[in-house]
Amino acid sequence: MIVFDIACECGFLFEGWFKNHQEFASQESEGLLSCPRCGSRQCLRRILSPVAFQKRTSGETAAARGLAETDPARLAEAVAQTMRSIQEFVEKNFEDVGGDFARQTLKIHYGVAEPRNIRGVATAAEEKMLDKEGVRYLKMPLPGKKEGH
Repeated sequence: MIVFDIACECGFLFEGWFKNHQEFASQESEGLLSCPRCGSRQCLRRILSPVAFQKRTSGETAAARGLAETDPARLAEAVAQTMRSIQEFVEKNFEDVGGDFARQTLKIHYGVAEPRNIRGVATAAEEKMLDKEGVRYLKMPLPGKKEGH
């Protein structure tokens, strides 16, 4: 399975799950994709979501695949490693605007500043204001850096 983010002309973003890329292309060319919010068929694939699923072969177990789902210590380390990877990605690909996050986000939202990836901090009051203005953002706790990193 493959998951695509699909955007409608009305601005609604939703996920589409497909057997493979060809299945998506076939449904798109036949006009079978429609927005769950407004029903429009003017939908475009956006970013490939970082999710793909593989079918298990018969008799395959979690242990055979090397997954940590049965060992809490291995699972905790896998989660911690994933969080470190996310943190590294955000640090490399998002400009740190620190406490100026709300102001910079509003500038981007209203077209005063060029769209770009930013990260920073906002107060609870600033978050409420961003929500009221209809600004989309993701609040994500990241682990602190270890000394020497």
